[in-house]
Amino acid sequence: MTPDLSSPSHHRWYEDIFAIFIGTMLVSLGIAFYAEAQLTTGSTAGLALLLQYITGIPFGWLFFGINLPFYLLAYLRMGLPFTLKTMASVALVSFFSGQISGWIGIDEINPLFAALVGGGLMGLGILSLFRHKASVGGINILALFLQDNFGIRAGYFQLGVDAVILVIAFFVLPFDRVIYSILGALVLNMIIALNHRPGRYVGFS
Repeated sequence: MTPDLSSPSHHRWYEDIFAIFIGTMLVSLGIAFYAEAQLTTGSTAGLALLLQYITGIPFGWLFFGINLPFYLLAYLRMGLPFTLKTMASVALVSFFSGQISGWIGIDEINPLFAALVGGGLMGLGILSLFRHKASVGGINILALFLQDNFGIRAGYFQLGVDAVILVIAFFVLPFDRVIYSILGALVLNMIIALNHRPGRYVGFS
């Protein structure tokens, strides 16, 4: 029987909780791959990774701190439910990213594998959050706002911002690691661009 796609249903609260938990775990695992391979990505996560390599401050603390200024925009433009879900998502990624090294051992990882699979994991995790009206903060908030209000694809906008961050990475990381990071960013953003758009998904919160 073909489902009725013209009548979307609300996500229930437990569906949101499950999606946020799984989404943040996927993002955190992708970040763990990147950190082990000395790669970076875009948005606030990429900035936090670069700062971690430069300063030695753990990613989780940097990621949590960088996102603080964006919560006001999230509240003013996207509403309280989105803001609360995003705050929870950022807190979980900050926590999980600091714990994964104690849960699994990654002694060596091929940088190309880390870039492609890690980028895919982060893309799928962010997609899960987007579909439940949440994000991992920072540029994701601005990207969702622009898509919802001006029709600008979230993935394409974030791809442009990511390009700027990756250019900065050339001054911090070895050349080959930046190239791998670019490949990972393409995978991440194409997952979002191809799957998160009007009419592609009928569930909403």
